[in-house]
This record gives sequence, structure tokens and C-alpha cells, in this order.
Amino acid sequence: MKKKIRDLFLLSLLCLGIAQSLLAQNVTVKGKVTDEKGEMIPGASVTVKGSQQGTLTDAEGMYSIDVASNATLVFSFLGYLKEEVAVSNRSTIDVSLKADTKALEEVVVVGYGTQRKVETTGSIASVKAADLVQTPVANIAQGLQARVAGVQINQNSGSPGGNISVRIRGTNSINGSSEPLYVIDGIQVSNGGGITNVSPLSTINPNDIESVEVLKDASASAIYGARAANGVILITTKRGKNGGTRVTYDGYYGSQKVNKTLDVLNASQFAELENEVFKNNYYPDPASLGEGVNWQKLIFRKAPIQNHQLSINGGSEKTQLAMSLNYFDQDGTLIGSQFQRYSYRLNLDHRISKNVKVGTSILGSYSIANGIQTGGTNIGDGGAVLSSVLGAAIGAPPTLQPYRADGSIFPFGEQAGGQYREVVNPLNFSAVLNKRSIKRTLANIYGEISLLKGLTYRASFNLDQKGELFDGYSPRSIVNKSDLNDNSGSGTKANSNYLALLHESILTYSTTFAKNHSFKATAVFGTQLEQGNSNTMNASGFPNDATKNEAMQLALTRTISSGRSSQRLDSYMARVNYGFKDKFFLDITARADGSSKFGANHKYGVFPAVSAAYRIIEEPFMKDISWLSDFKLRGSYGITGNAGGIDPYQSLSTVASGNSYMINHTYVTGIEPTGIANPDLRWERSKQANIGIDISLLNNRISVIADVYHKKTDDLLYVKTLPLSSGYGAITGNFAALQNKGLELAVNARILDGKLKWDVSANTTINRNKVLGLDGGITTERFMTTYTILKVGQPLGMFKTYVFDGVNQTGETILPGYDGRVGGHKVKDVTGDGQITAADQVIVGNPNPKFIYGFSTNLSYAGFDFAAFISGSQGNDIYNASRLSFENPLGQRNLLAGVANRWSPTNPSNQYVSGFQGGRLPISNYVVENGSYLRCKNITLGYTVPRFKGVQGIRLYVSANNLFTITKYSGYDPEVNTYAGSNTIIGVDNFVYPQSKSFLGGIQVTF
Repeated sequence: MKKKIRDLFLLSLLCLGIAQSLLAQNVTVKGKVTDEKGEMIPGASVTVKGSQQGTLTDAEGMYSIDVASNATLVFSFLGYLKEEVAVSNRSTIDVSLKADTKALEEVVVVGYGTQRKVETTGSIASVKAADLVQTPVANIAQGLQARVAGVQINQNSGSPGGNISVRIRGTNSINGSSEPLYVIDGIQVSNGGGITNVSPLSTINPNDIESVEVLKDASASAIYGARAANGVILITTKRGKNGGTRVTYDGYYGSQKVNKTLDVLNASQFAELENEVFKNNYYPDPASLGEGVNWQKLIFRKAPIQNHQLSINGGSEKTQLAMSLNYFDQDGTLIGSQFQRYSYRLNLDHRISKNVKVGTSILGSYSIANGIQTGGTNIGDGGAVLSSVLGAAIGAPPTLQPYRADGSIFPFGEQAGGQYREVVNPLNFSAVLNKRSIKRTLANIYGEISLLKGLTYRASFNLDQKGELFDGYSPRSIVNKSDLNDNSGSGTKANSNYLALLHESILTYSTTFAKNHSFKATAVFGTQLEQGNSNTMNASGFPNDATKNEAMQLALTRTISSGRSSQRLDSYMARVNYGFKDKFFLDITARADGSSKFGANHKYGVFPAVSAAYRIIEEPFMKDISWLSDFKLRGSYGITGNAGGIDPYQSLSTVASGNSYMINHTYVTGIEPTGIANPDLRWERSKQANIGIDISLLNNRISVIADVYHKKTDDLLYVKTLPLSSGYGAITGNFAALQNKGLELAVNARILDGKLKWDVSANTTINRNKVLGLDGGITTERFMTTYTILKVGQPLGMFKTYVFDGVNQTGETILPGYDGRVGGHKVKDVTGDGQITAADQVIVGNPNPKFIYGFSTNLSYAGFDFAAFISGSQGNDIYNASRLSFENPLGQRNLLAGVANRWSPTNPSNQYVSGFQGGRLPISNYVVENGSYLRCKNITLGYTVPRFKGVQGIRLYVSANNLFTITKYSGYDPEVNTYAGSNTIIGVDNFVYPQSKSFLGGIQVTF
């Protein structure tokens, strides 16, 4: 009996195996893959679900694959929804894929609301949060560099937390600000400041950003009226999402170093030059001195950089929460420089009922910036080595010593018998206290209520509060002993506070009617109050350095100053959006702004804009063009304003403290008039026209965006000189005009979308600006420096100098009017009149690039990801002013290495002048250089570890930043401007803090 049961059981297993084998036998499946129109789709992916097996359709959309008869096939193609089909022993399976309409439903932030991307009629560019933080940046704008067509971003200083300049579609002002308006979760923030200032944007953690939209043309930015002439950058921070709570740690650590140092004369060469210049034998045996001290090695260092962030995100259907804590620490590659930031973020949204929602956004930060002085404006004289640590390092004699025997800094005046008192030990700069501590809070509280179907009211209350403390102290210890006096040791304490309060009421109505028509109306009322105050105390003559600037009362001399200002802006805005069949769109916007800063006759300004779009792809005759996914034409015209260049009270008659007078044996400080009233003072206005085209190809695989624009900015603020008989030197008014026109092109492509994913993007911008008028036609040209001009009919910041013509050789005639010498630089007699006059100065360079560009690529495969990003500028000139100081062998300072080949009777160089005590090199195009460059901004390689229990994801990565720069420029860094955010003096290099390359490793963990 047992045997029968066993045999029956074995027989059953055999039958089951045979049946399973029959059911799972392989079959060859063939078929075609088409779209909804019946058009064949070549390159579509056909894979077996749950396995690595797969194939692609051929040029005719046909495929063939051997699979198990019970398998499931997955059909997919970029721009279409995936389709799963069970084989069920079939040999022929044809599939029609449906288009993925997500591209049409993608939403972008447009200010006071959102729009579907397909509905946008203005020029708006979006940047992903992941792209912003691909490189380790302290500043939001740094992450935007070269990623958006039409936006030029220059890192004015490589100092940690250093300032930047952002120009959207060119420079739009002369004396006013050309920086865009930043709107962070509805809070309006402005960027500005000099090259040594900490950028306001550096106080905000870039890792908190969800998305960035750049509003470039007038129709997109006119909703911000009087502050939108320079474009608007909308920043949205990360908010909570429904679902389980997610905790994420994101951190990296790395090292930075300077990209290059400059070659200078060694100790032997320097000693030879000194003997030649002073015609003595101070150094009896120069050759014995060798290389000497390399001062650049002493001031540059390898510097660490690190960032750590802990984020929590989650919520339910009613309440969503996002919060983060961040610590960022960057030491500078120049000794004594550092930037630290501690920040937190809290975003909370809560739905009280079906119709009522409330929420808040709070960003707080505490930043500490320790700076070091770079980028002085002195050229050709001793000031060049006194105003910058870099100038001091180049000019420091390599024959002197950096430290005393006890390790303290050794002042140069106490060495070599006091011969080198005109130069300073570069290490002095690191001993000077230059510290800024900044506390900042950005807060928004909102309430939103649905009044009727489609009708919503939102009230928001915003706060921007900043407090800054500057501590400065120059110690007695770095002063030569023989120079110590009652003024030695100087300190500064400066406090400034800023408060901006903004309320906005936003009413939105949205509806559709007659099936094909969409309508949306938005009305806004806003009122903003800005207040600022400051107080500064300067003191000198400290008895010692023990207390630095913490006991100002110990100083012999003290001065104080203080100030306070207030301004208000009231605004009214209306916008109407209309759409028909996702084919035609029309947007009309008008905003009225009234400001207390402007003259009595122009308190209010009105800024209208209109734009339209036509999606040709929706026309019936386009349906047969299968390779074209989208085709949209856009056009806009509008007027925007710029109030950023006017400080409060400039439209009024002003007075200030003046000279001191002796009255009855007592000094009395007088009050004197300083400003003349101008009741017609008003905002600068930009009138901009834009034509754009958006094209998507191959099922949205490739997208192309192109824009052509023309922008004229008139009523520009300009300081006009007044006759002395008026009692005033000048008046600020709306006297000038400027034009920008250009072309923008951006291309994005998803080349591969299978297991190996590969996408690339590129953009380029061509912008041409021109001065149309200065002061109402009274003057057509004005020198801003000895080498930079404003000239009607020319771009901003043009270089105008004499033309370098080699070196005066023995026996050559030196033209009258020119203080030349044998062995010195000569300049060209351009006019041919036999003498050198101001008429021989001509335009010799243009600091504005012919075009700028950016390119990025991203690849991922089997958990690995790779990204690379480059940026560049082409066709711009740089005025390398530092060479006027350090190729001039006048003695007592070291020089650039090329001067070793200087002119002499036996070495008739036609470039480097002979050693000569005193005098300057003439201001000529000798130092105008090609500033074009291509820079590898970032290369990143990452790996995502497969998920395991308790951990949603782990990604490890390594990154190289500013890896290399291809340029012909001879200075430290071609991305440079000594005059920081100036609109009129650009492309000037006089030893600005150079950018550094960095290498780092990081980890991202989500629980």
C-alpha cells in the first residue's frame, strides 16, 4: 500500500513538471510599436518584466524577442506611458503607446501663483534644485552660474562668502543697481555691496531650495513693477509632503587650493635689479642669495571646506512639515579668511478645513566672515603693495624674512636698515581683524481661504530682519618700531540693522468655460516698510593690543557717527491670463508702485505688460509631423522699473555736518547744505520687447528655447555737474539712457533613457549694450577712471588709453608732450601731429563678452551617476592694472618674473622697461589682455547603494570643482572685477581674491 502511494506521488510530480514545462516553453514574439497616430516608433524599449532581458524596435518600429510563454513584456519610450502586456503564448503582439502628458502639466512658479509650463507666454527659465547644489556653493546665485541663458554671473571675489554680480540681459543702469530682485518664499531680497562685503545671499542655505525660476522679460517680471527692471529670481524652498516622515543627512568634506601663483623675481634677480636701480652695491653678491623667500607660498594655503545638513520632511493630508539644520564652514585659501554659517529652516502648512489653509516659512542664519584685504584700486605706486595682501606678496623683497626668532611677524622697516619701509610684510594682513557677524531672519506667515468655487484670497505677512556687527583692528605689533606714535593701533566697531515688513493681499479667480476657454485673474495689494540704522565708532592710539577693539575707551582718539533711514512702497497689481484650447494664450499685467523715495511730482509709476503665445503644434496641419512634439511662439512687450539706485531723501534738500569753527574759544561743528531738491526724481524705466520660440522634438526628447530681445532703459539716474554759482557741486536726476539687445539659446536633450540614462544641456547668450545718453546731451564722454570711460554710442566700461608702441631705443626721438625716456615705454602718435596729447587716447578694449555659455551632462547606470559642468566667456578684455605696478622697476619692491628681461643698452627689449627710480608706466593698452576662458566648474561621480531595511537610500560621491581653466589671461583668475558690482568700471583686475579648485567627498542618507 505504501509503495502504491509513493508511486502515485512520483507520477503526480512528473505530470506537474511536464505541464509546467509545456506552459513555460519559449516562444518567439514579434510585433510593432506605434504611437496614438499609428506612426512607428523606432528605438522603443521592449523588456521582460522582472528580468534583464530586452530589445529595441528597429527603424520601422518592429521588434522580435524570445521569451517564456507566460512572460510579461514591458514597452516604453521617452515621452510615452509604459505599457505592460502578458504574452499568454502569443507570437504576435502589436502595441500602441500613449503620449505622456506630464510635459503639458508641468508647473512653474510665476510670482503670485503658478502656471502650467505650456501656458507661459513670457521668458521664464527654471533650474532644478539638484543642479544648484551640484557644486559646493555658499551662495544661491553661484549655483545658477552658466545654467540659464541670458544670465551673466561673475564671482567678484573668491573669498569665502564673497560677493557676486548677477546681470539678467545685460547691465541696465549706470549709477543705480543692476542686480535682480530675489523673491524667497514671497519675501523680497536685494543683493549688493562692494568686493569686500559678504553677499546677502550667502546667509541663505542653498540646500534648502526646491526650485528657482528666472523671470527675464518684461511680461514675466512686470508683476514686481518698480523693482523688476533688472529681472526677478523666484526662489521656492522645500516644503513638507504627504506620506511617512523622511529624515535625511547630507554632508561633504573637502580641501581647496589656489589654481595658480604668479612667477616673480627670485632673491638673486631682485638684488641685481636693486643694484641697477639705485646704482649702488647694496647687494655685493646677488648670485649667492638664491631663490629667497616665496611670499605667495606663505599667504596661500590648502583650506578645508565642509557642509552638514539634517532635514526632516513629512506630513499627512492636513499638515505638512519640512525642517532642516545646516552648518557650513569654508576656510579661504588666503590665510586669515573664513566663512561660517549656521542656519535653520521651518516650513509648515496646515489645512484647517476644506476651504481654509494656513502656513509659515522661517529661515534663520548666523554667519561669521573673517576677511582679508584684496583688490585695491591703487596702481603704479606704493599704494599697490599697501592695499592688498596679494600686492604685498608680489612686491615683498625675497631677501627679507617673514618672522622674528620668536615667531612674531617681522616688520620690513626693522630689516635691512629700514631700506624697505615703503612695502609691508604680507603677513601683516592676516594679523588685522576684519570680521563681520550677521544674523538674519526671513519669515512668512500666510492664510488662504476659498471664498467661492475658483475664487481664493491669500494674505501674507513677510519679515526680513538683519543685524550686522563689524569688528576691525589693526595692531601695533605690525608697525615698525620707529614708526610707532600716538595713532598706532586702530580699531572700529560698526553696528547696522535692517528691517523690512511686507504685507500682500492676493485675490485669485480661476475658471474654465465653454470647454475650451480658461481664464484666471489675479489682483494684489502690497505695502512695504523698510527701516535701517547704523552707528560706527573709530578709534586710534591704543596703548597695546591686549584688548583689540573691545575697549575703545582706551584709545587716545575716538570718532563716532550714526544714521537712520526709512522708506515705504505701496503697490497695486492686476493680471489676467486667458487660454484657448491649449493653443492660444494671452497675459495682461499692470502694476502701480508708489515710493516715498521719489520726488513730489512722481510718487507713483505704472508698469504695464502684455504677452501672447501661439502653440502651432495644436493646428491640424501639424498632426502629421510625428517628429515634432511641441512648437510654440511667444511675444511680449512691457515696462518695468528700477528704484534700487536711489537712497532715501535724495529728492529732498539735505544738510550734513560740515567744518568746525572756533566761536568764543569753543569748537562748533557747522551744518551745511549737501543736496539740492529734485521734485522730478523718479524710477529708471526699462521698455523691453521679446520674441521667443519653444520647440520639442522626438517625443520631447530634445527641447530648444530661443529668445530675441530689445531693451531700452531711460530715465537713468546720473549725477550731473552743476555750475559753482549754484552753491552745489552736482545733482542726481533721470538724465541718461541705455540699450541692451541680444539673443539667448538653450538646448536640452535626453539622449538615452534606458538602463543607461544620458542627458545633456547647453546654453549661450549674446548681449550688446550701448550708452544712448548721459546728461541730456551736455557731454558725450566721461572718464570713470584713468582708463575706463562712458561714451555715448559705445558699450559700458570701455577701455580708453594711449596705444603702447614698444620701448624707446637709443637714438630714437622722444615726442614732445610725452614724459618718456630711453628704455621707457613709448606710446603712439595716433593723430600724427608730432606730439603726444589727450587726442592720442583711443578705445583699446571692451570688457563685455561677445558671448557667454554653459554646458552640462549627466549619466547614470546601475547605481552609478556622473555629472560634468563647464562654463565660459568669449571675447571680453581685462585691464590687468596690477602689471602697471609690478612690471615697473622703480626699486624697493619685487616684480613679476618677466622684468628679468628688462631693457638695457645691451638687451634692447621692446616690452619691459629699464630699471628707473621713480615714475610710472604710461596708461596704455600694454596691460589690456584677452579675458576669454573655459572653466570646468564641476565633475562629480556618485554611487547609490542598493536599499536595505531601515534605510531608503545611501549615495556616496566625490567631486572636483574649478578643476581647470583654459585661458590666455596672465593673472590669477580671468573671472575678475576689482570694482565688484559697478556698472561702469568692469573687467578690471588689481589683485582680486582668486577662485580656488576643490576636491571633496560626500554622503547622502535618507531614513
